[in-house]
Amino acid sequence: MTTPAPLLAGTAKIDITCPDVGAPAYEVSEKTMEHIPRELWDKKITVDDPLYLKALVLDDGTKKYVLITMDTTAIGARTITQDILGDSADDFMPMLRQRLQKDCGIAGECVTVCASHTHPPGRLLCSDAEQLNKASEAVQRAIQNMVPVRIGAGSAHQAGLTINRTIMMKDGTDYSLRACNPYPPEEDIEALRPVDPEVCVLRVDRLDGTPLAVVYNFASHLLVGTAGWNITADFPGVTSAHVEKMLGHDVLALFTQGAGGDVQEIAQMDNDHPAWEAGFGVTLGQSVIDAHRNARPTEAALSVASEVIAFPLRKDISNEVAALREEQAKLLASTRYTNLDFKTFLPLYLKYALHPQHPQTHSYRYLQARGTGNPNFDALDVRNRTAIAKYLESLQAMEKMARNEEKIATLLRHQEVIDTLGTTEVAAEVQGVRIGDCVYITAPMEVLTETGLTVKKSSPFPHTFVASDTNGYLHYAPPASYYPRGGYESTECLLDPEWEPRFHAAVERIFVRLRGT
Repeated sequence: MTTPAPLLAGTAKIDITCPDVGAPAYEVSEKTMEHIPRELWDKKITVDDPLYLKALVLDDGTKKYVLITMDTTAIGARTITQDILGDSADDFMPMLRQRLQKDCGIAGECVTVCASHTHPPGRLLCSDAEQLNKASEAVQRAIQNMVPVRIGAGSAHQAGLTINRTIMMKDGTDYSLRACNPYPPEEDIEALRPVDPEVCVLRVDRLDGTPLAVVYNFASHLLVGTAGWNITADFPGVTSAHVEKMLGHDVLALFTQGAGGDVQEIAQMDNDHPAWEAGFGVTLGQSVIDAHRNARPTEAALSVASEVIAFPLRKDISNEVAALREEQAKLLASTRYTNLDFKTFLPLYLKYALHPQHPQTHSYRYLQARGTGNPNFDALDVRNRTAIAKYLESLQAMEKMARNEEKIATLLRHQEVIDTLGTTEVAAEVQGVRIGDCVYITAPMEVLTETGLTVKKSSPFPHTFVASDTNGYLHYAPPASYYPRGGYESTECLLDPEWEPRFHAAVERIFVRLRGT
C-alpha cells in the first residue's frame, strides 16, 4: 500500500429513545402477541437510560465512509421477527442509504449500521421517520466536525464476563441456557462451547494525539440490564460512558456487537445474585482502555468491499416438527404409572435423601422389626424408592417436553415467516471495511462464536473483528454442524445450513479484494 494522506474524521451522537413513556410497549397484531410471554402483554414503556445513534464519518479525499451504531435489538427486522423486533423498519437500510446519498453524497456501499442487540421487549426507538431524520442529522454534524486523524487497532482479552450458553450434552445434543428452559440433568452434561474473549478496538486520534473516537467490538448478548424489562442501552451504555470519561477530550465511544449469538453474561442466569450492567460495563470499559493503549495510531488508508449474498431458507421445518411431536408422544406415554403428587413427593424425597438408610423412622425401629421378622419397613422403602424414582423420571420427561414445546412453537413461527417471504432464498449484505491494518467483517445475522473465530483465523490482516447484527437481520446463523444437535440457536433459525459455506466464501472474496487496496 502507498503511504496515504491523513484521513479526516468526525463524530456525532443523537438520542433516539422512544418518547412515548407510559404507552403500551407492544402495539402489534394478535398473531404476534401469541409469540410474546403473557406477562409482557400489558407492559408499558419505561426508560432506565437513553438510547443513542452514534456516527463516525471518515473521508480519505476520494470517498466518505460512515459507521453508525444504534442502541437497538436489530436492523430491518419487522417481517423477519413478525413485528416482535419492530423498531427498525424492513426498508430502513435502503431508505437511509438513499437519504445519505442525497443529503451527504455518501455512496450506499460506504454506509454501515450496527445494532447493539439490546434486549428489552417492545418498542425502544422513536418513529421510523425520526430515525431516518436523526441518522442524517448525526452524519451531517459529523461531517461538519471533521479533522485530520490517525488510526490504529489494538486488542485486549476479557474472559471473566461471559459464558457460551450452549452446553454440549453426552447424548450428542445441545442445550442452551435460557430463562424459559428448565436446566438439564447435571449428569448428562459434557462440556461448554468456547467464547471469544478478545476486545477489539479501533482508535481514532486527532493529529495532536488526543482521542476523537473509539470503536470497540465485544461478543455478548445484552441481557444484564433487562431484569425490569425497561428500555436500556445495557452494558455498552455504561462501557461507552466509562471510556469517554477516562479518555476525555470529548471522545465518542461506539460499540459494535461481536460474534455473540451463543454468548451471554455469566451472571444473567444467576438466580441468587442479581446481574448488574454497571459492574459488567465498567469492567469491559477497562479492557477497552487496555486495548486502546495497545493501538498505535498511524496514517491509514480506507477501503470498503461488499457482496449481496442469496442465503437459503430452511426446508426441513415440517420434518423437525414431526420428529419433535413424535418424541412428545413418547415422553407423555413414559409418565404413565406416576403415582405421587408433588405434595406427597417432596416430603418423601427429603426423607430418603437426608436419611437413606433409615428414612421412615429411627434405626432402632428398623432393627426391632427385622429382629421379629416384620418386613414392612423394608418393603415400604422399596415401594417408596420406586415411586420417587418414577416421579423424578416423569419430572425430567415434563421438563424435556417443555423444552420441546418451545422448539415446536419457534419452528412453526419461523415457517410462518418463510411462508410470508414466499421465497426459498433471501438476499443480504456481507461487508468488509479496511482501515489501515484493521478489517472488520459485517454479518446481517447473529453469528456464533465458532463462525467469528473462523473468520479471524482465515483473515490475512493483523486485526480482524466481526460485527454481527449489522446492515440487516436474519436471526441466528449457527454453523452447519450444529443443526442436528438441536440447540436453541439451531431452532431459532430461518436459514438452511448452506448459509455457512456461502458466507465464508463471500468473506474470503472480500479479503482478497481488500488485500488489493
